[in-house]
Amino acid sequence: MVEENKKEKIYVLDTNVIVHDPNAYKNFEGVNIGIPTMVIEELDSFKREGSDRGRNSREFIRQLDELRKRGSLREGVQLDNGSVIRVLFLDHDVPRIPFKLSREDNAILSTVLGLQKAGHEVQFISKDLNARVKADVLGIYAEDYLKDEYVSEDAFYHGWITLDVPAVQLKSEQPDVLADLAKERNLTPNEFVLLQSQHNPHNYRIFRFLEGKRFVSVPQHALKWPLQPRNPQQVMALNLLLDDSIQCVTLLGPAGTGKTFLALLAGLHKVLIEDYYRKLLVSRPVVPLGRDIGYLPGTLEEKLHSWMLPIYDNMEFIAHGINMAKHTRELEQGPQSKKKGKHHKKDKTGFISVDDLVQDDKLSLEAITYMRGRSIPYQYILIDEAQNLTPHEVKTIVTRVGEGSKVVLVGDPYQIDSPYLDFSSNGLVTVSEKLKGHPIFGTVFLSTSERSKLSELAGRLL
Repeated sequence: MVEENKKEKIYVLDTNVIVHDPNAYKNFEGVNIGIPTMVIEELDSFKREGSDRGRNSREFIRQLDELRKRGSLREGVQLDNGSVIRVLFLDHDVPRIPFKLSREDNAILSTVLGLQKAGHEVQFISKDLNARVKADVLGIYAEDYLKDEYVSEDAFYHGWITLDVPAVQLKSEQPDVLADLAKERNLTPNEFVLLQSQHNPHNYRIFRFLEGKRFVSVPQHALKWPLQPRNPQQVMALNLLLDDSIQCVTLLGPAGTGKTFLALLAGLHKVLIEDYYRKLLVSRPVVPLGRDIGYLPGTLEEKLHSWMLPIYDNMEFIAHGINMAKHTRELEQGPQSKKKGKHHKKDKTGFISVDDLVQDDKLSLEAITYMRGRSIPYQYILIDEAQNLTPHEVKTIVTRVGEGSKVVLVGDPYQIDSPYLDFSSNGLVTVSEKLKGHPIFGTVFLSTSERSKLSELAGRLL
C-alpha cells in the first residue's frame, strides 16, 4: 500500500479498462495511477488468448516490464506525462466488505477501499457496470473510462432527419425547404432528409445531402430482383449499399429491422448481377450468448456453418423471393420461356445455393480471427454483429480493406454480448461517430421492425 503519510489522489484502474485500452494509463496526466496486484493476476490469465483481450493484456504487461527499468513499480514510476504509476498491494488487514474476496473484482475493490480508509482520495475507473455499483455501495467514487467523447444512446448520429412539409412541396424536383435546411443546419455529407406530408406520413420523398450543399433524390426501387425496401430507412440503407462511391457503410438498429438482410441483398446484387465485386465476404465475431464456437462439434467448416446460420437464413429468404417471382414469370410466359443450356446447380428453390456460391468463389464465410494481416481487394465485405467488436478490432478489419473493396458493418448497439463493451465504446458506434462527415462513408439507423407480426408482438410484450 501507499504510505500513510503520503495522502494523495489516486486513480485506480480496473482490469477491464486495460483490456479495453492497454495505453489507458497514459491518458491520465499529472496524477497518481494505481494498478492492484489482482489486475496483474487477471491479465496474466488472459495473456495466452488469441483475442483482443489477450493481445491487450500482453501489450500492457510488456509496457510494465519496460517501466521497471525506470524504477520500482511498488514505489512508483514517473511517466513522461508527469503521472506516477505504481502497483498496489492488498494488505493483510484489509477492510471487511460484504462481497467474497475470492473473486478478483472484489479483491480489487478491497484494495481500493483500503486506500480510502488510509486517507487517500481515490477514484475507481472501471468499465464494468456491476463493479461501479459495488464501489458505490462501499462508498467509493467510481466512473467509467471514457477516452473519447461519450456517445449517448439518445444523441448518436442516425444518418437521417425527418421534416414534415406541405404535400405540394413533394411534387417539386428540388423542394424549397432543402435550400433553407442547408443554410440553417450543419448537415453531414451522405446524411438523408426524409420529407413527408404533414397529413400523410406514407406520402414522402427522400433526399441525400452531398458536399457543396447539393441534394440528390433517392429512388424508391433500385434492384433488378423482386425484393424491395419496406420503409424509408431501408430505402436509405440500400442507396448507400448500392453506391460504389461509398466505401464504408454502417447499419445500426434493433433486431428485425432488416440490417443483415439488406446488406446481403445488396452484396449479392453487386456480385451476381452487376459483377462489380469479385466476391462477397461475410464474417461475424465469435461472441456467443452461450458457449464458444470451440465447443461446437465437427470441423472448422462445420462449426462456421452453425455459427453462420443467421446468414444462411437470410440467404434462403432472398433465394425464396427471387425464385417465387421467377416461377410466376415462367407460368405466365409458358414452357417456351425456359431456356436450355449450361447453368448452375439448383437447390429446391431454383436459386443458386450458398454452397454453390462458395464453390464458385463468389461467397466466402470466414471467422473474424482469420481476417487479421490480410489485404482484401475487390470484395464486398459484410461484418455482422459488429457491436460485439472493440474499436481496435474494427480498425483492424477496416484497414484490411483493399483496392476496390467496400466494407459494411451492421449490428444492434443496444444488444451487446461482450462483457467489456457498452453502447458508447463498441466498435460499431465508434466507427460511425468517427467517420461521419467523410464523403466515402454513410450510416443509417433503422428503427422499424419488418419481421412477422408474432415477432414484433413478442418483442414488445415479452
